[in-house]
Order: sequence, then C-alpha cells, then structure tokens
Amino acid sequence: MANSPHTTTTGSTSRFPEVEFGHTADGMFAARVADNAFAMAPCRDGSHYLVTAWRIGRPITEWKRADFYGHSGSLADEAGFRARVLENAEHQREKLALGRREIHSSASTPWGPSQGGTVFAEGITCHSTAGHGGFHLSADRNRKVHPSLRANRGWYEEDECWAIVAISFPHLFTSFERRCAESTMKDSWPDQWEAITGIVLQPGESRTKDERAFLAEHADDWLVQSAIMSDPHPGFTEVIATRGGCREDGVERRRFLVPSSEYKMGRFGFVIDTGRHAEYSDASSFPGIHGKRVA
Repeated sequence: MANSPHTTTTGSTSRFPEVEFGHTADGMFAARVADNAFAMAPCRDGSHYLVTAWRIGRPITEWKRADFYGHSGSLADEAGFRARVLENAEHQREKLALGRREIHSSASTPWGPSQGGTVFAEGITCHSTAGHGGFHLSADRNRKVHPSLRANRGWYEEDECWAIVAISFPHLFTSFERRCAESTMKDSWPDQWEAITGIVLQPGESRTKDERAFLAEHADDWLVQSAIMSDPHPGFTEVIATRGGCREDGVERRRFLVPSSEYKMGRFGFVIDTGRHAEYSDASSFPGIHGKRVA
C-alpha cells in the first residue's frame, strides 16, 4: 500500500515493524505498528487518552473513532503519544527476537482448559483460557523463583503474578515487559522486592506501601466507604465512613454530609473532617437506611 501524503513512516524492513503516523478521517492523530492501531482520542475537557485496536484493514486516513475499543490511559500531549507508540514498536521488535513459540494446548490450568500457549523457553509456558490465563513453570524452573514469591504448583496468573516470572527470568522478556514487571512487583509485593534487591522503596514508589502509610496516619480518622448524592440535601454528598477505613463486619459505621464540591476521592480514600463535616442521622439516600447510625 502506498503511503498517503498525510502519513509519515519510520523504521525499515530490517527493524520490523514499521511505524506509520497519520490523521484519521475524524481528525485524530493516529499510528499503526504492524497489526496494532493507536489514536489520540479527545476528552470533553480538551485532554486526550490513548485508544487502541487490532488489524484495522484500511489506511489511517479512513480510520474513525468507532474502530477503536481499547482504552490505555491518559496522554499529556502529542509527544507523549509518539513515545507510547515507539515504545510499543520496540517491544514488538524485541519480542520477535526472543523467538517465542505458539503451541496448541488443552492442558488443565487453574483457570480452565488451555486454549493455546506461548512457549517462552523450555519449562516456561503462558496459557490462554476462555476467561483468564497465566504462566506455568516446570518444577526445575519453579525452583529458581525466589522462595518468598514461589507458587508451590508453578502457576502464576496473568494479572499480577506474571511479574514474578518476569523478574525471575528477565532475559526472556522485553524491556517494556521488564519495566511493567518491576512496577507491578513494587506495587504488589514491596516487602519481597526490598528483600530481594536490598533497595528500600521511597514514598510514591509503591502503592501498597503508600496505602499502608496512609492508613497508619489516619487510623483514628473516619474514612469514607460509600457515597451517594443526597436527595434531601441538594449540593451535598451523603457518605458512610468507618474508623481507619475498617471494612470488617460489625464495626461502627457513621454517616456524614460532605459538600459535593469538595468530595473528591483521593488515592486511598476521603478523610472526614469532623470539625467541618456534620454527622448525619436523618432520612437517607442509601437504599435500606432510614435514619440513625448505620450498624
């Protein structure tokens, strides 16, 4: 296919895949990397977010917003979009060089029968199933996983635990995958990460550690668990809060009214200011609550 005068192409046949940039029929800045399609979708506030699709069999100039179905986060600007696209291209190049092998498989997995697998190396296979998937390591491979992270049967699900496989066998993963794995490890298993690497994670480097610090700081405060717009009090949000954010059954729960203009859930929750946010026990907008404190 000849290039459109509205598109630019980078890369070469020796550095597959090529990267093609252009604008869609409805004006979005977009790119194609092999079978992967990317675009900068506009938000109502003027910002943008990354949308993705696979195998759009038409020139970029004929693409439209309706062709995209994946959502991959916000974008700061066009430079940020180009960086994400080029990162994907490099990931695909490295993955091709690793020589992973697709196989037919009907193996039994914790997530159901395998519908196929990708062999990363002997004894390391990533299985796909109808609803989920993950890695299986042979006994020999599994013994190489750090004891604090090792799954006894060698199964590692695809949402988070895949990162354990990646940090255990980094030479089998792309640079992009290794960065994602490191981030996942820091967020999900910060204690093990620190023990293995000897590096103490600082504030902002681990979601789990940051949440622990937040909950410790607000152990005696009322933290919101549920919220609903108040019908009896327009402009206010009715919330249910527990001491220290405890979610266990039987703990005391109180209701408060918070001005809707200031009710913004933070990273780990909203902290009630008892000096400003009035405790509330009248008619409730929560289903099944008819005044007074919540049991």
